[in-house]
Amino acid sequence: MIPAWKRILLGLVALGAAAAIWLPLCHKVFDDPPEAFHAATGIPPKARLLLNQHLHLWTDPESGAREMEKMRVRNAEWDFMARCFFVWALGNIALRDPALKGTVLPIMDRIIDETIRLEQENGLYFFLMPYAQAMPFKLQPARSQFLDGEIALMLGIRRVVEEKEAYRPLLAERVRWMVERMEQSPVLSAESYPDECWLFCNTVALAAIRISDFLDGNDHGEFFRRWVAAARAKLIEPKTGMLVSAYNVAGDTVMEGPEGSSIWMAAHCLALIDEPFAREQYEKAVQHLGRTIVGFGYSREWPELCPGHSDVDSGMILPLLEVSTGASGLAFVGAATFGDLPTLARLHRSLNLGGFGRQEGDRLKYCASNQVGDAVLLYSMVLGPVWQKVAGK
Repeated sequence: MIPAWKRILLGLVALGAAAAIWLPLCHKVFDDPPEAFHAATGIPPKARLLLNQHLHLWTDPESGAREMEKMRVRNAEWDFMARCFFVWALGNIALRDPALKGTVLPIMDRIIDETIRLEQENGLYFFLMPYAQAMPFKLQPARSQFLDGEIALMLGIRRVVEEKEAYRPLLAERVRWMVERMEQSPVLSAESYPDECWLFCNTVALAAIRISDFLDGNDHGEFFRRWVAAARAKLIEPKTGMLVSAYNVAGDTVMEGPEGSSIWMAAHCLALIDEPFAREQYEKAVQHLGRTIVGFGYSREWPELCPGHSDVDSGMILPLLEVSTGASGLAFVGAATFGDLPTLARLHRSLNLGGFGRQEGDRLKYCASNQVGDAVLLYSMVLGPVWQKVAGK
C-alpha cells in the first residue's frame, strides 16, 4: 500500500502537470474573434449589443434614471462621464453607419441639452465630488476643466457628424473659457478641482479645442506645441517617462504620479494633437502598466516604480496582481486608438472572464461594470472616425 504522504505528493505532481498543460491554453475558452469588437468600418457585433442596451436606457426614462441614480450615490462624476462617453460613441457610430444618424442625433442632442441644463440649474458642483467645495478655485470665476472639456467634446463631436448652428456659439464659448484659463498656468492646464489640474481633463480639453479648430477655422497649433513642450519639461515622471496624473495650477507640485485611469485616455486625446508624443506615452503605459497572465490582459493603476493609493478613479484594485478595474477599462480606449489588436484581444478575454456579460435579446450589459464602464467599452469599440475626419485621414 502506498503511504499517504506519497499519494499526496503524487496528487500534487499530477495537479501541477495538468496546470502546466491547461493554464496556458484556458484563455482560448474566452477568445472573441477580432471582428467581434474591432472593425475598420461599420459597427462590430459586440458594440451593437452594447449600443442597444444604452439606447434602451436613454429611451426608457425609468430605467435610465434608475441607473444614473445608482451611480450618483457613489460618485456624481460617473453620471456625467456616462453621458459624455455615450455621446462620443454615438458620434463615431453615426459616421460608421450613416443610416443610424436619424436615430442617434436626437439622442445626442437630448443628452447634451440635458447635461448643460443640469449644470446651469444646479451649478458647478452638481457633477463634482463633494470635496470640490472644501476650498476656493485658484482661477476665478470658478470653473471646472472636467466639465468644460467633456461638454466641449460632446458639442464638437456632435457638430463633426452634422452641423448644428445652435451648438456653434456654445462650443466657441467653452473653448474660449478653457484656453484663457489654461494660459494662466505655467503648464497650460486649468483646474478640475480647486488647485488640482488633471491630465485626463486637460487632454480632453485639448482634443475639444482641436475639433473646434477643424469646425470653425481657428488655429491653436502654437498653443498645442507649447502645451506638449511644457508637459515634456514639467509633467514627466522621471523613472517611467510617463505623464503624471494630477498637479497644481503652478505646475510645481505633483499630487498624483502616473495612473492608468488617466494615461490611457490622455494618450487617446493627445493622438489628435501630437501623434508621436501620444504613441510614446501609450507605449510607456503598456510597458509599465500593461500585464498579461496566461493570456488574460489587464492594467495596473500605478507603475511598480511609482506606487499610489486607491481612490474612486482607480476603482477596485484586486490584490496581488494589482488589477485596476478603472485603468483596465480605459486601457481598451488606448489599445483601440493605436490599433494594438493583440492587447485588445487579451483585454477582451479578461472582460469575457470577469465582466459577467449578460445578454438579453439584442442587448448586452456587464454585471461587473456600470453605465459609465459600459459606455467606455462601447466607445473603445467604435472610436476612430471622428479623430480621422478631424485629422484629415
